[in-house]
Amino acid sequence: MKKIIQFFKDSFAELKKVQWPSREEVRSNTKVVLVSVFMFAVLFGVVDFLLLRGVELVF
Repeated sequence: MKKIIQFFKDSFAELKKVQWPSREEVRSNTKVVLVSVFMFAVLFGVVDFLLLRGVELVF
């Protein structure tokens, strides 16, 4: 039981050392991720459409 308690104490001590991002950094990074996901979704959708049309032409 002592090891478990020590583990949680150590974990909380490490979390206090973490430099958490600011709210603005989180918002900015979230926007980058959303735009990137949208761009890749469009890219993969176009590639999928072109491959589908290519297969339809062959068969």
